[in-house]
Amino acid sequence: MRLFHWLLVTSIALAFLSSEEDSVLSAWHEPAGWVAAVLIAFRLIWGVVGGEHARFANLIRPSRMKTHVTGLFAGRVHASLGHNPLGGIAVLGLLALTAGTVFTGITGGEDVHEVIAWTLLAMIALHVVAVVAMTFLTRDNLIAAMITGRKKTTHFPHAQDAAPPARLAVPLAMLAVAGSGFAATRIDPNAFAPGTRAEAGESSESGDAEAREEEHEEDED
Repeated sequence: MRLFHWLLVTSIALAFLSSEEDSVLSAWHEPAGWVAAVLIAFRLIWGVVGGEHARFANLIRPSRMKTHVTGLFAGRVHASLGHNPLGGIAVLGLLALTAGTVFTGITGGEDVHEVIAWTLLAMIALHVVAVVAMTFLTRDNLIAAMITGRKKTTHFPHAQDAAPPARLAVPLAMLAVAGSGFAATRIDPNAFAPGTRAEAGESSESGDAEAREEEHEEDED
């Protein structure tokens, strides 16, 4: 899961950094989006068959939401195993926004794509701030937990290791990655080849320039 987390962070960061056409990374914008799409496909499967704290069933905990929010406003903040109720909702929101950004990028809804992308960026910033704040309030190093995927048992002396992924989790996840990657190349043959995309664009521009030059010469004749 840590690999998924940081690959997704990297793909989103690269997509933002390459979003401007005059950026030196512009050729990587679409490939970064396709990588994010493949990662989302993986996460959808892992959210069902993955480890205990990665499962969607453990991210959505409405029965604990009221107590958690009330405690925050009352200054009673406690550490929690896995994601706290608001953290779980934040994870789902970030995944949904990432999926929405990718989808609108693929379908060509540029205006909506930009709105969702900037909303995603704002939510990521809010998520980071919340993690830092909760680290100080609970004295539970959530920053380290985000990096390593592990928590110290200081606040949970009787805690046991989280339940592992289901037996078929890894094969199913690999199938999701392979299937979504194949689907991406069917939609866009150059989905994961930024160099090829750039060369194709240059060839097209060169061909258009030659055509305009020939037309100009014919007009002179």
